[in-house]
Amino acid sequence: MLQWLLGLERLGHEVYFVEKAGWENSCFNPMTNQMGNDPSYGIDSLHNLFRRFGLDERWCYVAFDGKYYGLSRHQIENVFSETDLYIDHMDGSEWEEESQQANLRVMVDGEPAYCQMQMEQREKRGEKLPTFDQYYSVGLNIGSSKSHAPTAGRVWKPVIESVLLELFPNIPPPVRAPWTTVMSWQAHSHIEYKGTIYGQKDVEFENFFELPSRVKAPLELAIAGKSTPRDRLLAAGWQLKNSHAVTSSYDAWLNYIQNSLGEFSVAKNVFVQTNSGWFSDRSSAYLASGRPVVVQDTGFSDHLPCGKGLFAVKNIEEAAMAIEEVAGNYNKHSKAAYEIAREYLDVRKVLGSFLRELGV
Repeated sequence: MLQWLLGLERLGHEVYFVEKAGWENSCFNPMTNQMGNDPSYGIDSLHNLFRRFGLDERWCYVAFDGKYYGLSRHQIENVFSETDLYIDHMDGSEWEEESQQANLRVMVDGEPAYCQMQMEQREKRGEKLPTFDQYYSVGLNIGSSKSHAPTAGRVWKPVIESVLLELFPNIPPPVRAPWTTVMSWQAHSHIEYKGTIYGQKDVEFENFFELPSRVKAPLELAIAGKSTPRDRLLAAGWQLKNSHAVTSSYDAWLNYIQNSLGEFSVAKNVFVQTNSGWFSDRSSAYLASGRPVVVQDTGFSDHLPCGKGLFAVKNIEEAAMAIEEVAGNYNKHSKAAYEIAREYLDVRKVLGSFLRELGV
């Protein structure tokens, strides 16, 4: 989300971030590993991050009890009354009333295929979903013949997850740095659509479980999830870290990338099965840092150059070959990784094009 906010600001726009607690016990505290209604940990983290990047007077959070943090209710209602563009990265229900004042309302789906399946199922149950003027997805194939994901009766346009290059300095990795990623074993429950069950990363990871035995470089997962098979992963040769620790702040996340050789990751089963074209903002950050990326193909290989700096793999054999290829000429692949970020993922280019399409 920070990439969007800072990218739009760099393009000359006045940006605000708004969020509401959408359900009871929606606030996660990584210090206690508990969900609850107390937003204090998240509020402190958000305030510190936004203050660092000059956005300290540009946010509003509404807790489950209705209390406003950051901007007051009156202040944020005034902001909405003067808004040219409202971008919703959820389903729009929390801010539906306030956002009606915006000149243009746009939904950006961050869970391609899963989102559209849920939308169709909710409407079949009789739920009335918020409507938007335009619909976008970070699944670059959603709504095209390349993906069999449903569209929920909407016209979807693609927008790739971009990166603000200056946030991720390109410095050499330390000796014996591991290939890393940050992941949830099961971010959501599976979803069944028209008789097919679509799962999460746990499903796809089984196909790459023995990868540490196929490569010389160390492989590490910063992982979370109650059902994570930690003992099996350790026995297979994976190094493990706590994902909450390495993403607790911008500095912690930056340090984790800079101490990585590159990224290896699988994708959610629903992204893979539907050939959604999803590409992670996490991978964009690795590329901007000059870190080669080897990730499971979701169809993004139709949109980004692969084979040098970035590898789209379908199985364990291709993953092992890509990692060994990078080891054979790391400098070449590091430079190529950065060039892909600069040419295809630069937030100014991506969001500049996005705004031109919208006429903003």
